[in-house]
Amino acid sequence: MNTDTIGLNAGCVWATLNEADALGTKQLKKIAKIKTEKDLYAALGWLAREGKVNFQESEDGKELIVSLVQ
Repeated sequence: MNTDTIGLNAGCVWATLNEADALGTKQLKKIAKIKTEKDLYAALGWLAREGKVNFQESEDGKELIVSLVQ
């Protein structure tokens, strides 16, 4: 994995979240067509560093819910 791949994945994640209100990480990975959890979390880290995403825990505390900063 390199920064180009992480950046491309971050773009896919951003585009997916732009179409949805908020998604759990499992849904986000599937819809954005990200191959591995490691790739997803690297992309989310990229977007978090840019201040573009918010994170919340699901009600049961088992999943991370991600949304774009409005």
